[in-house]
Amino acid sequence: MPEHDPHPASPATLTARPVGREVVLPRAAEAMVWSGVGLPSDAVAVPGVLLGLGDVLVEVELATVCGSDVHTALGHRPANKPLVLGHEQVGRIVAVTEKSYAANGMSLRVGQRVVWSVTVSCGTCPRCRRGLPQKCIELAKYGHERMRRGWELSGGFATHVQVRAGTAVVVVDEQVPATVLAPASCATATVVAALGAASALVPLAGATVLVTGAGMLGVTACAMATDAGALVIVSDPDAARRQLALAFGAAAVADPGAPCESPTGVASVLTALQQAGAAEPTIALELSGARPAVKTAIDLIGIGGVVVLVGSVSPGEAVVLDPESIVRRLVTVRGVHNYTPGDLAQAVAYLSGAWHRHPFSALVGATFDLAKADAALALAATARHPRVGLTPQPPATLG
Repeated sequence: MPEHDPHPASPATLTARPVGREVVLPRAAEAMVWSGVGLPSDAVAVPGVLLGLGDVLVEVELATVCGSDVHTALGHRPANKPLVLGHEQVGRIVAVTEKSYAANGMSLRVGQRVVWSVTVSCGTCPRCRRGLPQKCIELAKYGHERMRRGWELSGGFATHVQVRAGTAVVVVDEQVPATVLAPASCATATVVAALGAASALVPLAGATVLVTGAGMLGVTACAMATDAGALVIVSDPDAARRQLALAFGAAAVADPGAPCESPTGVASVLTALQQAGAAEPTIALELSGARPAVKTAIDLIGIGGVVVLVGSVSPGEAVVLDPESIVRRLVTVRGVHNYTPGDLAQAVAYLSGAWHRHPFSALVGATFDLAKADAALALAATARHPRVGLTPQPPATLG
């Protein structure tokens, strides 16, 4: 899941921008503004938007509550408040400027249905030139930045979002449900990045993959790896989530809380599969952020395997590693945080076909009106559903 970057964009990045177009909405846009732990979100009206060159204004169709939104609301991670939460959403373009381009280089136009990346990148700094736009030196992130004049509509918990130049925008199919597409901007694209980091070292086809954590990222990774020809084992302490993983193609599931000798424990499940002819695990995706799960993934990965850490995005206790074991087993440990524009495009392409094969549309549970953003956050914190939705009551679309 994308998290708060400890080095927010500089004020110059957010304010000193060429003006492209002033948009006055027929009815004021509305954003739900979060001001701190335990405080209710406030509805703020935004009657007009000053778009910079390359910006687009998007009317939100559906936003989903990501785990990082919950972590912010609970105070588990730093936040530049007040802010508009939300970075998983799908919407429709209602205004464009000159040089408003999609990630594939095509010009954007009013009426297109789109998703967009969680990050805004400059494209010219050393990190961007190295192929790491998600770690741009002047990075800004939707749903993470302090609300300020000139970029009030900076998060998905709103009727509209001002999508700025430097954001990867991907046009999406009209037939794919919003519940499938909204998480593409975070969960799905992050999984694409994680699988890309793993498959750069170990081919997915024919591999045995251990996935720790069966939340939104975990079941998505299960489906994608299975579709790529891997045998996937999913570990999660929650029985309902383990059952969900089976629905997304898991060959087997394990309970990390089971005693060592239990047949449902992670090591026992892997051993049983190997005795039945499966290969040892050579890819492990750690998507939960739980410290014991990190250790499990590293301890159980096979010779020449790769462990991709994704879930460890909040402060916590360190994990002790045995360097001799890492060296002798030729293990690679990689970290993945956020994703590239290409990952987002690949995520959308995958979902456009996979939602017929896997129950992605069922992963969004209750859906709330925008004004009930706090209730949506509270429900999302219970982890009853991989995602909870927010549906704005949008103003009339611009012509």
